[in-house]
Amino acid sequence: MDFANKTVVITGSARGIGRAIAEQFAGLNASVVVSDLDEETVERAAGEIGGTTVGFKADVTKAADIDKLFEKTVERFGRVDIVVNNAGIARDSVMVRMAEKDWDAVLDINLKGAFLVTKAAARIMMKQRYGRIVNISSVIGLKGNAGQANYAASKAGLIGLTMSSAKELASRGITVNAVAPGFISTQMTDALPEATRRQLLERVFLKRPGSPQDVAAAVLFLASDEASYITGQVLAVDGGLSMS
Repeated sequence: MDFANKTVVITGSARGIGRAIAEQFAGLNASVVVSDLDEETVERAAGEIGGTTVGFKADVTKAADIDKLFEKTVERFGRVDIVVNNAGIARDSVMVRMAEKDWDAVLDINLKGAFLVTKAAARIMMKQRYGRIVNISSVIGLKGNAGQANYAASKAGLIGLTMSSAKELASRGITVNAVAPGFISTQMTDALPEATRRQLLERVFLKRPGSPQDVAAAVLFLASDEASYITGQVLAVDGGLSMS
């Protein structure tokens, strides 16, 4: 695959899965926009990734920030070809103890943020009559999980957003798909208690955690011309976890 002359915007991409996605796109000649909450962090990440990569600060829960993000991107690169909705957080707790603010924060970032980004990107892509949108959901959005009602709801909602967007935008040459990672080695999963990690791995048929690069490879495929006839789909990257 080669993404020369393609511009990619990736939210939540200063570290973790988003960073791996940005690195792989940059390595295949794309112009990459790294976006996250902290200006210094995104600028440092962009410099470390190299290639034609820039960093723009944006809060995905604020429409004004998202509009500015895409204005800067078009001003810099002239177009937006690929968008990856990766920004996400977790605030885990059993439902009866879950604080309302933790429900709101997770839904705002994981789901509302993807809606605002998709809406802004679609306006540009519709005029181009071309675009690729890839949403980072989760196997938790497919199966649910005790102690993660807010996270599961946000990721299941993202799958619904993916399918509805795919139907609305297909006639303009825009595909919309989702990737549903399972147990991936990131800062978030590294913080889990060892007993929880072991229990998760017991349910993974490949008996190992995935890497951010595993997820990035799936994203790049769905964003490529090789996937031009695929839309409205959810690709699980989970080592078989969703079969358990």
